[in-house]
Amino acid sequence: MIAGPLEKVRSYVQRYDSSIEPILFEQPLPTSEVAAQALGVEIGQIAKSILFRVDEQFALFVAAGDVRVHPKQVKAAFGQGKPKMATPEEVEKMTGFRVGAVCPFALQEEVPVFVDRSLKRFSVVYTAAGIAESLLPVSYEALLKMTGAKEIDAASAEGSPS
Repeated sequence: MIAGPLEKVRSYVQRYDSSIEPILFEQPLPTSEVAAQALGVEIGQIAKSILFRVDEQFALFVAAGDVRVHPKQVKAAFGQGKPKMATPEEVEKMTGFRVGAVCPFALQEEVPVFVDRSLKRFSVVYTAAGIAESLLPVSYEALLKMTGAKEIDAASAEGSPS
């Protein structure tokens, strides 16, 4: 039997820290604002995961819910081409998750992950956990470790990914 998205995330997280458990809600949390309200936290603590593509190359960018991912940083991360946001079908095919429920790890396909330093200001951030009714509380350090991500300043027009 194939595990559902939530079970896939839960089992992936267990390899890193058995104390981390997804938080489940009665209703979907379609936006960072709705998720923050449901948890009673700042919008910035909700980590949004956005998949971009250049031709056949994909990359996932994870940033605080209160910032915009700057196109210059996305382009610099790819190194060439004109990045576009992936379609909902591409998101599901590459990540294994639907738009609005994209967990930044336990991905269907291996894609580079870039985590924005805007999340570093919080002791706990909340990523989607595979389904629209769930969130996963993690530290910034755990997020980096579980995603194998590169840290970047995605919300800034200055500098380049490091």
